[in-house]
Order: sequence, then structure tokens, then C-alpha cells
Amino acid sequence: MGSTGSGYDDASCARWVDEPPKRAERTPFERDRARLVHSAALRRLAAKTQVVGPQTDDFVRNRLTHTLEVAQVAGDLSKTLGCDPDIVETAALAHDIGHPPFGHNGERALDELAGPCGGFEGNAQTLRILTRLEAKSTDEAGRSVGLNLTRATLDASTKYPWSRGEAPVPAAASTDGDVQAVRKFGVYDDDLPVFTWMREGAQARRRCLEAQVMDLADDVAYSVHDLEDGVVAGRIDLSWLDDPGQRREVWQTVRDWYLPTIPDAQLEQALAGLRSMRSWPTGQYDGSRGAQAALKNLTSDLIGEFCTSVQHATHEVYGTWVLTRYDADLVVPPATGLSVAVLKGVAAHYVMRAADRVPLMENQRQVVADLVGVLLARPDLLEPAFRDDHERASTDEERLRVVVDQVASLTDASALLWHEHLVRQVRV
Repeated sequence: MGSTGSGYDDASCARWVDEPPKRAERTPFERDRARLVHSAALRRLAAKTQVVGPQTDDFVRNRLTHTLEVAQVAGDLSKTLGCDPDIVETAALAHDIGHPPFGHNGERALDELAGPCGGFEGNAQTLRILTRLEAKSTDEAGRSVGLNLTRATLDASTKYPWSRGEAPVPAAASTDGDVQAVRKFGVYDDDLPVFTWMREGAQARRRCLEAQVMDLADDVAYSVHDLEDGVVAGRIDLSWLDDPGQRREVWQTVRDWYLPTIPDAQLEQALAGLRSMRSWPTGQYDGSRGAQAALKNLTSDLIGEFCTSVQHATHEVYGTWVLTRYDADLVVPPATGLSVAVLKGVAAHYVMRAADRVPLMENQRQVVADLVGVLLARPDLLEPAFRDDHERASTDEERLRVVVDQVASLTDASALLWHEHLVRQVRV
């Protein structure tokens, strides 16, 4: 067994490139967490879109604040199950670092542009950042191996442990409201060597328990917090759900985006359960401190209810002993899953599908396309690290991947700034 305690052996603690510890009192997984916390990739999330753009309001969340909340939820849940909280929190901190500017809208634009080099997917980009792009460690040949995290932490950070060719065909809408074209996968073909090492001993396509905890924490956090942000931004009024016609429209959004075959009756039942909570607001949100506190009480109660139900359901199946990696699968009660889907559907219907987002999203996709086109034609404009990658690339596909890596690394604000300066410079 490794030095981290029960459930994690030496293989779990191994790194792609061996690195002796600098401080013996820290576990390998504490080192992983520290590396992620100090990474530039994590800092960039502060300027990337969550649901409402990061510059629209001081209160609403950006991807960094969302990520910190996911890490807190994931860490608490991991402790009740026996997983190492540093592994799970690091995976939670990493879960969105592969997102490009403009969130899922930018992701879809990049996927269309990156077709010749294997497409683009935010989760696959996360693995690429952790194992290649984020400068921290190198191998004997001097090549970057990213943060060089342990096998267990990398595996926990992998939401979709398969390649693009193995990815299932999307059956629902994307989180920007259009028919989903982006296949969900966790590794590009040229990152398969480290992925294969990471997955050594794992059953094909099966996620480790820590990855399942991270994924659930993400679902819970954004279902609750996107609703909160929508209410605060004035885009959602929970009293609208009193109208049967409005509810039917929301239920159709739930089917379009998340649960294609779910009937209205089950969604009505889930909503009734949510509204029976003592903290569910009964009046209109007016921005007062009392209203803010009531909304916070609701988010706290919802998160506690969802996580407690999953904890109890998992322990009922597997017992209360320490559960790690491939000892168990997370058990999510159907009622909990439906409640989460209802909250996500409300936010999706009133915020993500709002008509005023359509021209904005079209402009964002055009910005991404223009940047890729300019940088393919003028690789000298790449940042130094990506310029080095471009110079070492030997095929057009490899050069396209470098340009995609560069554009994906930008924040919303820097993408707009680059577009303003670079496109004008090239056109002049």
C-alpha cells in the first residue's frame, strides 16, 4: 500500500515521470492539489463564462467560483464515503480547466474547426492541460509532462474515460441550446500514451469512484447555483412555475437537454418535492438581505439533501467502510436525479435558451473562428510556448492542434482583445 492510507496502493500514487517528494510530510495527493491550486489554468477560470458572463455582475458566478464550490461539495461527499478528499478536490478543481472561452458555445465552435486533428472536447483538453500544456515538470528528453499528477488523481479528473472514436452519439441538446454535435470524450489520440498509463488496471469505460463523486458534485453545484444566479440576475422568477403552461415548456426543455423520455408526471412530482422544502421561496426575489439569505438557505438545503441521499444510498449497497477507486460505484437515487434535472431545466429554459443570447453566441463563435484562421496563417503571433509547439509540429494536423490549444487557453476577455488586435493587424 502507498503512504496515503487504506484504499490507495503504490500504483495509485505513481506519476508518469517519477519525482521524489520535496517535503516528506505531504502525501502524494496533497502535492497534486497544491500543483493544481498554483496553476495558471485554474486562475484563468476567473475570466471564463459560467452561465451569466463573468463581467455582468459582481454576485453571479464565473467558472472559478463555480469550480471552488464544486470542490467543496466534492470534498465533503468524499469524506463520507472514505475517498481521499485531496484526490477528489483536485479532480473538482481541474474539471473545467479545459473549457475554452465562451463556455460550451466556444467548445462547439472549436470542435467544428478542429475536425481534421480529432475535434475538440473540454474534458479531453483538461487531460491535455494536466499532462502536457501546464508547465511544471518535464521528462528526461525535456518534454513537458504538465503537472505530472498521480495516476489516481488523473483518473479521478477523467469524466469520460474513452477516446473520440469510442464516444457515444449525443442524444440530447448541448448546454447552449442547439442540437449537440460535440461528442463527449476524455482523450485526444495523441495523448493516448499517458491515458493508457493512467488507466492501467481499470475496466474499459468505467469511471473510478472519485471521478463519479466529482461529476455528481458538478451536477449538484451547477443545478443549484445556476438557478440562484438566474434568480439574482432577474432572469428567473420561481413563481413562474405556478403556471401549468410555463411548467410544460420547462419540462420540454428538460427532455430536450437532459432526459429525452421523461414524462411530465414524474417531473411534476419532483418539482412538488422541491417546493415542499421549508426553504423554498414563497415570495418574489427583491434583492434585499432577507431575500438573499432566503435564497442562500435554499441552495444550502438543496445541496445537503442531494448529497445526503447519495451518501445513504451508496452505503446501503456497499456498506460504510472505506470506498475508493474501483471498490464501488456511486448510487444516485432516481428521485435525486430527477430533482437535479428539474433545477437544471429551469435554468436552461429561462437563461440558456433566452432569445437575447442568440446573437451574442453567434458573435462568440465567429470570434473563435476568426482567431483560429488568423493564427493558422500567422503562427508567429502565437504565445512563445505555443510557438515552440508549432515549430516542432511536423504535420498540418499537429499545427492545427497547437492553434486550437492556444485559442482554448484564452479567457472570454482575452479572446475578444486578441480578436480586436490580431484580426485588425492581419487585415491591415
